[in-house]
Amino acid sequence: MNKKRIVVAISGASGTIYAINLLRKFKEYPEIETHVIVSDWAHENLQLELNMPRDAFASLCDVLYSNKDLGARIASGSFLTDGMVIVPASMKTVAGIACGFSDNLIGRAADVALKEQRKLIIVPRETPLNTIHLENLTKLSRMGVQVIPPVPAFYNHPKTLQDIIDHNTAKLLDALHIHNDYDGRWDGD
Repeated sequence: MNKKRIVVAISGASGTIYAINLLRKFKEYPEIETHVIVSDWAHENLQLELNMPRDAFASLCDVLYSNKDLGARIASGSFLTDGMVIVPASMKTVAGIACGFSDNLIGRAADVALKEQRKLIIVPRETPLNTIHLENLTKLSRMGVQVIPPVPAFYNHPKTLQDIIDHNTAKLLDALHIHNDYDGRWDGD
């Protein structure tokens, strides 16, 4: 069986809980293989926000890459993947991708997704957004990047923070065309 390869990049923005929830969900799908890139600040945020040790984090990844490893398989278009999600995406990362500045593996893997016309999803976490942020996100959107901010919905009557996080994860899975049984979908009034 060929596995579906998904690249997950975690930048230094706050919101690592979204990445962890997505990686945990991917573990429920044996047909999905995750290739995960973590920036240095993302490692710091995993500790600061979630008190998550590196080995516990590593256990959620099928393949884990240093952001400095520009020779990694995922830095080449010849390594076939089925999509990439940057969650959370810092505005520095967004700016680098929008300008084609591939000085780290997150930027290079995103550049590969763009040049190979593969699915690229960005989950920008920072607010408020200034004009530069909006212009960079607009530029990426025009190139086919899907921008999915982690904005909560309330039609599903979330009762916990986990309900809100799960809603965002379901949106990411939907965007990657991965069937999921999220029960908070709108089904009419």
